[in-house]
Amino acid sequence: MSTYFPSGQGLAQERKWYVVDAAGKTVGHLASEVAAVLTGKRNPKWTPFLDMGDHVIVVNARKAMFTGSKATGKVYSRHTRYPGGLRQTTVTEMCCPRQNSGRPWLRS
Repeated sequence: MSTYFPSGQGLAQERKWYVVDAAGKTVGHLASEVAAVLTGKRNPKWTPFLDMGDHVIVVNARKAMFTGSKATGKVYSRHTRYPGGLRQTTVTEMCCPRQNSGRPWLRS
C-alpha cells in the first residue's frame, strides 16, 4: 500500500471557510486555534511544503478577552530602526486607540 501524496492541483477548490466568534474567548487560545486552521495542520492531507490551509473569518474580535492583568501589563514593542526608536504599546492602547487630537502629524 503506497502513501497518499497530494499533487498540489485543485487545492484552492478544496479549501473551506470557517467563521469564528471571538466573543468571550481568550486571545491566546483563539489565536492558536485559528493558526492551526490557517496552516492546514488539521487537514489529514497536510504536507509541510504545500499551502493546505483553510480560510478563517473572525467576528466580534473586539469582545475577545485577556486573562489576569494582561490588558494593562502586557507590552508590545517594536523598533523603527532609528536611534531611540523603541515604540511600546499596551493591549488597552491597541484595542481602544485614542481619538484624533486635531494634530495631523500625531497618528493614533
